[in-house]
Amino acid sequence: MRLFTVYTLLLFFFFSSGLALQIQCYQCEEVTHDCSTPQFIVNCTVNVQDMCQKEVLVKDDGIHYRKSCASSAACLISSSGYQQFCTGKLNSVCITCCNTPLCNGLRQKKRPTSSADITLTALQLPVWSLYILILLSSALC
Repeated sequence: MRLFTVYTLLLFFFFSSGLALQIQCYQCEEVTHDCSTPQFIVNCTVNVQDMCQKEVLVKDDGIHYRKSCASSAACLISSSGYQQFCTGKLNSVCITCCNTPLCNGLRQKKRPTSSADITLTALQLPVWSLYILILLSSALC
C-alpha cells in the first residue's frame, strides 16, 4: 500500500511539475512563407506527438511549407520514405523530424552547449522517476 501511495504521489508530482512529455511545434499547411512565428505555435498531444515535422515542397510557384506535430514513428517513416525526393529541385519534397521545442522553425545557428543547457531528456525521465520512487519508498519503510 505504501508503494502505491508513493507511486501515486510521484505521478502527481511528475505531471504537475511540467515534466510530462509535451513538445511545442510550429503548425501550418502549405504556406509560401516560413511560418516560424508565434501565431503558428501549437502544443502537441502529451506523450503521443513527441516530434516536430517539417515538409519543404518546391513547386512551380515557389517553396511551400507544412509544419506539424507528429509521433516519432510516423515522422521517421515519412521522412525516410521521401528521402529520394529531397533534391532541392522542382517537385522536390523534403521531410525532416526533430524532438526539441519549436525545432521545425527557422534553422538556428549552432552554438556550443554549456553546462547550464543541460535538461532532462525523454530518455532520462524514466530513470529519474525510478530513482525518485526508490528514494521515496526507502524513506517510508
